[in-house]
Amino acid sequence: MRPLIRTFFRGVRLILTPFMLIGERLSRPRGIERDPADQARVDEQTQALALYHFPACPFCIKARRAMQRLSLDIELRNAQPAGPWREELQNEGGRLQVPCLRVEEEDGSVQWLYESDAIIHYLHSRFDPEQPEAAAPDSAPRS
Repeated sequence: MRPLIRTFFRGVRLILTPFMLIGERLSRPRGIERDPADQARVDEQTQALALYHFPACPFCIKARRAMQRLSLDIELRNAQPAGPWREELQNEGGRLQVPCLRVEEEDGSVQWLYESDAIIHYLHSRFDPEQPEAAAPDSAPRS
C-alpha cells in the first residue's frame, strides 16, 4: 500500500510542479526601491547568506517571494538533486529540510535557520526599511 501512496503523490507533484513554477514567475512581487548606495550596502550584507531550497516547494516559494519583495540578492542553492548543496545542508545544517537560510556571522560562525516564517521574519527584521530594527543592521536580532 505504501508504494502505491508514494507513487500517487509523486504523480501529483509531477503534474503540479510546472504550474507552481509558472505561477511564481507570473506573480513576482515588486521589490522595494533603495538608493544605489543603500542597495550596494544591502547586497554586500547578503553575500553572507544562502538559501537552500527545492524549486517547487511551496514554503521555498514563500521565502523566495519575501526575498524578491525586499530586493535581496541571496544565493539560491538547489538542494533537491543529490550533490554538494544537499550534502552540505545535511552534514553542516544537521537535517535535510528546506527552506533553510545559512547565515555566516562576522565572527565566522554559521547559523542555520529552518522554517519559512522564521526566515522571512529574520529577513524583514534585518533588511526591511519599514522595520525600526532594519535601520541599524548590526543591531538586528539574530533568531
